[in-house]
Amino acid sequence: MKHSVRPLFSILFLLVVVGVLCVRVTLRNGYFQLENETPFEEIAKFRVDNETLLKYASIEISEPKWKQEIEELLEGKFGNQGGRHRSFLSSGNNRIDIRAKSARGLPVQLRSPEFYRLWLSFQRHLNDWSKNRKFQSDIMVDLVNVVKDLMNKNNEGLGRKYESCAVVGNSGILLNREHGKLIDSHEVVIRLNNARISSFEGTVGKKTTISFVNSNILHLCARRQGCFCHPYGDEVPMIMYICQPAHFLDYLLCNSSHKAPLVVTDPRFDVLCARIVKYYSLKRFAEMTGKDLELWGPTHDGENFHYSSGMQAVTLAVGICDKVSIFGFGKSPGTKHHYHTNQKAELGLHDYEAEYDFYRDLVARPKVIPFISDKFKFPPVAIHQ
Repeated sequence: MKHSVRPLFSILFLLVVVGVLCVRVTLRNGYFQLENETPFEEIAKFRVDNETLLKYASIEISEPKWKQEIEELLEGKFGNQGGRHRSFLSSGNNRIDIRAKSARGLPVQLRSPEFYRLWLSFQRHLNDWSKNRKFQSDIMVDLVNVVKDLMNKNNEGLGRKYESCAVVGNSGILLNREHGKLIDSHEVVIRLNNARISSFEGTVGKKTTISFVNSNILHLCARRQGCFCHPYGDEVPMIMYICQPAHFLDYLLCNSSHKAPLVVTDPRFDVLCARIVKYYSLKRFAEMTGKDLELWGPTHDGENFHYSSGMQAVTLAVGICDKVSIFGFGKSPGTKHHYHTNQKAELGLHDYEAEYDFYRDLVARPKVIPFISDKFKFPPVAIHQ
């Protein structure tokens, strides 16, 4: 009996020794990344159930601020100086100089017939936009028709998605790659915020099918002679989302001077993007900090928190293309924030890490992405670093 027990204990002892050695080797090779990270067991404790995340992501903190701003704009109040709103319809010392220019580049005189036509159009567009600014889960289902209807006056291609789309981000990581030919091989190439391509053709390609911008970019363009905002040629359509309701004035001033369509994104699509990004930001916040979700707002400057132009452009491509390729999204130590500028710092109103989580789900498991109707069929998405 004693002789039979000894081999058993020897085998058990050997297994324990082997197990300890395996753990040591694993730790040494970095398979367990515990440095600068919360251990997985601790993160798991702070994970929030999906229903709670959806609830918080559905709350738009800035909604009261938006409504107040829109109401004031419809009353003719543009801006705030010295604690008093100044009406751009008023006269005398209280009149605000908006420096609006017509399509011919001439100043629009206040109280002129041209000005009142502009003002009435501004009221109508802003009012319609604010009424439609609501959540609709199936907006992605018909997004291709919405976009093509606005971009193509002849309604050509309605119901047919673009075969392939490349969304070209502005990250400095592009400087380490030569994606130019691959990018240009796509049927549609979407570029962001008038990013420069001259001298970077080998890196980012030459082709531009859609220029996607935020309205801050158009606001700057509107101050130029003839409202020039065509870095890719005046035949390239421009799609933009509204950052500030007052920018509808810039849209109206520039629209008549654009040969190619100048399109404002559907406000229902804007709301969808805002909810998706907030969901991923909340999820990341809960997992990384273990703090209550109510503390997310102060941490992320709640009212000013916003999705990036890149995020909405990617989501747009997912809705209008059969195949999507993403370039220039991400970051690397030592690289510039934008490949075409010297900017290194990120913008505080975007949660880029949360948006990267969203892109990874688009590639690997799109069915978990919230707020999008089950009727929508996700296309294959590839990320090129």
